[in-house]
Amino acid sequence: MEGTIFTPSLEGMKHVKSEEGEMLTKPFLDVCKLILPVLDKFGTAMALVKTDVGGNISRLEAKYNSNPTDFNLLYSMVRVEVEAKTAKGSSSCTNGLLWLTRAMDFLVELFRNLLSHPEWTMSQACSDSYGKTLKKWHGWLASSSFSVAMKLAPNREKFMEVIGGSGDIKADIEAFCVSFAPLLEENHKFLASVELDDLKAS
Repeated sequence: MEGTIFTPSLEGMKHVKSEEGEMLTKPFLDVCKLILPVLDKFGTAMALVKTDVGGNISRLEAKYNSNPTDFNLLYSMVRVEVEAKTAKGSSSCTNGLLWLTRAMDFLVELFRNLLSHPEWTMSQACSDSYGKTLKKWHGWLASSSFSVAMKLAPNREKFMEVIGGSGDIKADIEAFCVSFAPLLEENHKFLASVELDDLKAS
């Protein structure tokens, strides 16, 4: 593999915003898709997250494909649902965007942990990130299945080797966290502005 597993998503992030600085639907979803191979490398531990992320990307993509002109901007889908009062529905695109953003928060936090705490095991890094990001939004069931999954996290050294490819993995992880976190922050700010940033898992 040329570069690291993050190389494609780092490239993709350069195209996520329009010239006016607005978040574009397809490039944003494409970057999220490029992160899925990273989840694969975790094996069973991230199967839940991967299914969840994949489902939310598909839902948003289906909406985008139904009218690429109207839904060229990411937040346009949410605005339509807010007006129709369907944004809080569990199968809404708003809900999809919220959970996709939260799952990506978890990953950014996890990779930050891997950089800042070289002495931690993968399970420690995962559990800490989960506690800081997804946990407060999950019910008891989701939390307990997550805790079980985290115990299956791969060996840290092997994992870093696998995702490193021929590139500088630490530099790429750093670049990924630095570039991606502000985009996620922007999603949260927008969702908060329409009072939809605090929906919990049913």
